[in-house]
Amino acid sequence: MNADTAVAEIRELRVEVDGRVLVDGIGLRALPGTVTALVGPSGSGKTTTGLALLGEYPEGARITGRVRVAGDVVGHVPQHPSAVLNPARRVGALLYDIARRQVRTLPRARRRAEVRHRVLTALDEAQLPDGAAVLRRYPHQLSGGQQQRVVLAQALLLGARVVVADEPTTGQDALTKRRIVERLAAVAARGIAVVLLSHDLDVVRALADEVVVVRGGRVVESGPAERVLRTPEHPWTRRLLAADATPGEEPAPEDPAADGPVPALEVRGLTARHGGVPVLRTDTLAVHSGTTLAVVGRSGSGKTTLARVMAGLHRDHDGTVLLDGALLPRALRSRSREQTAAVQYVFQDARAAFDEHRPVLDQVARTAVRLRGADPAAARAEAAATLDRLGLGAETLLRRPSGLSGGELQRAALARALLARPRVLVCDEITSGLDALTRRGILDLLTTLPRDRGGLALVLVTHDLDTAALATRIAVLDDGEIVEQGPAGRIRTAPRHPFTASLLQAASWRPAAGAGHGAPPGSGPS
Repeated sequence: MNADTAVAEIRELRVEVDGRVLVDGIGLRALPGTVTALVGPSGSGKTTTGLALLGEYPEGARITGRVRVAGDVVGHVPQHPSAVLNPARRVGALLYDIARRQVRTLPRARRRAEVRHRVLTALDEAQLPDGAAVLRRYPHQLSGGQQQRVVLAQALLLGARVVVADEPTTGQDALTKRRIVERLAAVAARGIAVVLLSHDLDVVRALADEVVVVRGGRVVESGPAERVLRTPEHPWTRRLLAADATPGEEPAPEDPAADGPVPALEVRGLTARHGGVPVLRTDTLAVHSGTTLAVVGRSGSGKTTLARVMAGLHRDHDGTVLLDGALLPRALRSRSREQTAAVQYVFQDARAAFDEHRPVLDQVARTAVRLRGADPAAARAEAAATLDRLGLGAETLLRRPSGLSGGELQRAALARALLARPRVLVCDEITSGLDALTRRGILDLLTTLPRDRGGLALVLVTHDLDTAALATRIAVLDDGEIVEQGPAGRIRTAPRHPFTASLLQAASWRPAAGAGHGAPPGSGPS
């Protein structure tokens, strides 16, 4: 096929559901060996457009326009990988099924070895080098980042000529993000067209050949990446790029740990296990009232397991969790209503945390009724006000979860936790699926929470050191161990552990506009 012939093309696509227009007149062309990036805020229509290339549309949608894809296989890396991984099947079962279909023409004696070779190679290319161990696990035994990489391996195994990557670096630490960028660049270098849907403009700068900027379901600007990212013409594009500018270095908050008589939440002598295998150990970790603790590390390091232990969602562990010096029951179901309200957890995968059959507003309000005994009418009013503060308007509130984007659902999940009026709020990668403008707004809100919410203690689980910068203290996890913790200012400017230094070095990468996938990030720790 000629390099100038598109292998995927969308013309004047319009998708309407119940009178609501999701995308209106969107178009793009994806050429072999190139990366076409769709960027824009949550709810702008990026995912609807990407799914159109797979022939998938919302139920009851009215569709006009044209979608053409060369061949019959389109690889897909979704934003929420748990939605496409069968929780009842081990990872190996899924990948082996794909590979077996590809070796049917080989002699029977060679098939088994070839299947295993292809599967392990795909996992290695997707940055899961410990492939043999991953194949034995179920999806719930993997971190969100590991789940994403399994789905990427699936797309690579399929051998598609087009790969739709929907926020493929969401929830990834800086080191893994760099490797994913390099992997997608290598995919494009093999002549595959990559359609990248991303909030992360650093990733777009590193990979994209063409950029399509969407807002409210419409294309506001498109063109070569170098032109769009260096000299944007539309005011919205300029605003989006300005919001993504490198945050200024702010003085770190004072560390009150030495002055606090009793931590709001403390973990002591923790050993957590998955399937009987230890995956996390820490002697002590604490967060005080009115402060923020950031827990950082790469995918699979144990961050989410630690957060779930704090919230009573991971029972297989030894050690103690203390709230204001008092022992918390190990399991959430054993905690009182007051203890449950006191420690609230906001999931990374917000969609899995909502009931698909009830309006979002009702689910947010129910927290205040169930955990605080609030009057239902007052709870709905408080829920609406909190959601409005987080940028979700009245029309959005009455929809079911399927009518919200991933970023909108993350904000709704945060609002639901806040309605419990917690003493401790544990946020697991809650900004990872948000565009630059929305992310900045959420981070501004998180910055004020410990001060404005009566001494709330905030725990931020994140791979993003820019997010960690707003913390009072930082704890760095690697391979299930806390390798370093201390005041945020000291950790970020004078790290004492080599792994912390490597994270900071990787996070300092911000590729030049229009660098394209031919110029992946420079060498660094891997």
